[in-house]
Amino acid sequence: MRTLAVIPARLGATRLPRKPLRLLAGLPLVVRVWQRVAELGVAERVIVATDEEEVADVVTQHGGTAVLTSPGHISGTHRVAEVAHMPEHVEFDVIVNVQGDEPFVSRQAVIEATRMVTESEFPLGTAAVMATPQILGDPNVVKVVAAENGRAMYFSRAPIPFLRDAADAELQRSRVWQHIGVYAYERSALMRWIRLPETPLEHIERLEQLRPLAAGMSIGVALIDEPVRPGIDTEDDLERANREWTAFTTG
Repeated sequence: MRTLAVIPARLGATRLPRKPLRLLAGLPLVVRVWQRVAELGVAERVIVATDEEEVADVVTQHGGTAVLTSPGHISGTHRVAEVAHMPEHVEFDVIVNVQGDEPFVSRQAVIEATRMVTESEFPLGTAAVMATPQILGDPNVVKVVAAENGRAMYFSRAPIPFLRDAADAELQRSRVWQHIGVYAYERSALMRWIRLPETPLEHIERLEQLRPLAAGMSIGVALIDEPVRPGIDTEDDLERANREWTAFTTG
């Protein structure tokens, strides 16, 4: 199955202004993400999708490929779908979505999320990592519970699975999964996703992945064991990333 990777990147972030163009180890962040995804070798083609010529220009200047998309998209998923729908990309069967602020994106997460679609016959794939119960109380960390075959049952900012009886604490520890926001889609599943209306659960939790789930679409969740590093959303995140970059790239 031919695979296309798309990196949605917009310039309008409020917590870190002009985020895609901020420098990480001397290069624009969006370029670092493009390099990271390209080096994984998962996709035949890697494209940055943006609504700003300035972002597209900096990607192409550093040897990458970028396309301009509509400024009216309500999510990165819709931006990815526009790229996948372009005539020059219709031959790709699987589309992978990696956010433009994830230069440390886990190799395993991208590979295994893609395999959920290419080898496990789920129309949608994503990834998670086993975490400590301490994350359960953090609404900024998205949790996922899955069936024995890896099918996602629910995503939430709330503490799931909830520990009803302290005697089951050890069992719970094996089921605390932190969601990693990497997605793989069968082409038809991606196009169906973007046509779906917003659902009440999605609106309440502010989690877009609940939209296809509520519509009955199956999402395969790959449980990985590779360390997960946070993305870059703030000035502090960018400072941390610059401090850690050399160790990350040489480790």
